Amino acid sequence: MSLTMYSTTWCGYCKRLKAQLTREGIEFSEIDIEQDEAAAELVASVNGGNRTVPTVVYSDGSAATNPSLIDVKEKLASLS
Repeated sequence: MSLTMYSTTWCGYCKRLKAQLTREGIEFSEIDIEQDEAAAELVASVNGGNRTVPTVVYSDGSAATNPSLIDVKEKLASLS
């Protein structure tokens, strides 16, 4: 996987980004931070202590909070 999306089941922004990624054929893994405390801590560590979702972590270790589809596509292009 080239990216991991940290999300919750109730997050509208997460649902939107997930649908956009799926529509574009972009593979990703998804982790629900309400089911995985270590994931929740990772999200908080890259968001100034906040558990803000969606948080996307790329294969190079960089992270983005609530990125647009365009932002994700540009970042993935820069990694390939």
